[in-house]
Amino acid sequence: MARFILSRLLQAIPVLLLASILVFSLIRFIPGDPVYAILGENARPAEIEAMRAKMGLDKPIIVQYFIWLGQVLRGDLGASQINKFPVNELLWIKAKASFELAVAAMFVAALLALPIGILSAVNRGGTFDRVLTAVSSVFYAIPTFWLGILLVTFVALRWGLVPPSGRVDPSDDFFLFLKLLILPAITLGIPTAAVLSRFLKTSLLEVMNQDYVRTARAKGLAERMVVARHSMRNALIPVVTVFALQFGAFLGGAVVTESIFDWPGLGTMALQGILKRDYPMVQGAILFVVIVFILMNLLADLSYGFLDPRIRYED
Repeated sequence: MARFILSRLLQAIPVLLLASILVFSLIRFIPGDPVYAILGENARPAEIEAMRAKMGLDKPIIVQYFIWLGQVLRGDLGASQINKFPVNELLWIKAKASFELAVAAMFVAALLALPIGILSAVNRGGTFDRVLTAVSSVFYAIPTFWLGILLVTFVALRWGLVPPSGRVDPSDDFFLFLKLLILPAITLGIPTAAVLSRFLKTSLLEVMNQDYVRTARAKGLAERMVVARHSMRNALIPVVTVFALQFGAFLGGAVVTESIFDWPGLGTMALQGILKRDYPMVQGAILFVVIVFILMNLLADLSYGFLDPRIRYED
């Protein structure tokens, strides 16, 4: 196990290096100049040159990259070029909010996907299966922004069941925090539930046709016991993979949902950095999301051994 984990971490080094190069270079192809974003369009040439030298933008891009890479290796992601706030601290604040939303959204997705996927597989081809398949198709087809706006309009504004937007720290008011979390979690969780339920249904149908499952049925076990004890764990392997990838995507890719519900997460932070040409902010946010993706993939790989006893990671 230890050797496998070390091997995967070593494999992540070139991935991180390539990601850092892409992040650093691609953002500089975005039209606009961060110097003008700070000083304004009416800045004098002398002020522009002084600011460019202060920000290190007067050096060749390869030199800028290695200077930034050296800072990253020391654990310093720099400071925001707009508000001078350390990117490390910004990441901690925003990542906490994104993590809360991602966990809640995946809880909603699992709560819906597991029963839908299992019932669809067990009742394959029947009326119940067709109804659940149609429902999951509708869930998947609903645009996130439209679902979010509908929830705000009806659940929050018209019915007044929960506040429409915002976030408070759970240590300040835990119940208000939960109320504010419900709608964005549902907005992200419902389309994800549709994807997970389809993966689970397909995987379950494949596993339920295996010889060991047919043997369990031949021994007289009830169908629910066959599904729960003999089929479910193996069927969850592809679902866990999608789950891990989706969780990573939620951390940095929930820009629309965060914007609708005024949730101050990493996606909003990266978008604001792009609009303001704040290089350190964008670089730090994207690099953090890449690291989370790598760790989530590692956790998913490690979970396979628990779900399927035939999988072993030898030291």
